[in-house]
Amino acid sequence: MKLFHSPTSPYVRKVMACAIARDIDRRIELIPTNPHESPAALIANNPLSKVPCLVNDEGVALFDSRVICEYLDQIGDALPLFPASGSARWVALRYQAMGDGILDAAVGARMESMKPREAAREAFIERQMHAIDRTLAMLEQDPPGRMLDIGSIAVACALGYLDFRCAAREWRKSCPGLAAWFAAFGKEPAIARTEPPAA
Repeated sequence: MKLFHSPTSPYVRKVMACAIARDIDRRIELIPTNPHESPAALIANNPLSKVPCLVNDEGVALFDSRVICEYLDQIGDALPLFPASGSARWVALRYQAMGDGILDAAVGARMESMKPREAAREAFIERQMHAIDRTLAMLEQDPPGRMLDIGSIAVACALGYLDFRCAAREWRKSCPGLAAWFAAFGKEPAIARTEPPAA
């Protein structure tokens, strides 16, 4: 398998965390990619020019971290990251939605913050930050458990991205319980081994 990869992408981190958790990361060839340059090899497989993009052993290209993670969950013999049914499945998917929602808001705000300042852009960034703060408050009241599943991975990747790109938000001050969860869960090899390089 080949993965179009950017080491600072939190979505790539989520995919790699799932691959490590399933002990199949050595089966994935990483292709360093800058999606903002729309390289031909990426475009040929993902017309959206986004990473991650996984090309499986059959040559089928898969994109969007949610799709790739669910695909990887079908490979190997490790315990599933996506519970098959019942309340465990819906709880894991709910946490994944919260983690992905934080990422979508944080990445969108960061991209806008790199452009010239104007009132509409500032309003957009502030709206994204409020969405992040509300989601963090919900997670503070009910953090994920210690079970390694798609929900806990998504939330950990989101919190890691806030540390990496939005450190000024200082989310730990208002969410000490969530910070304690992240400190403990961050020791999981799937999370520890996928930390982005120092900025």
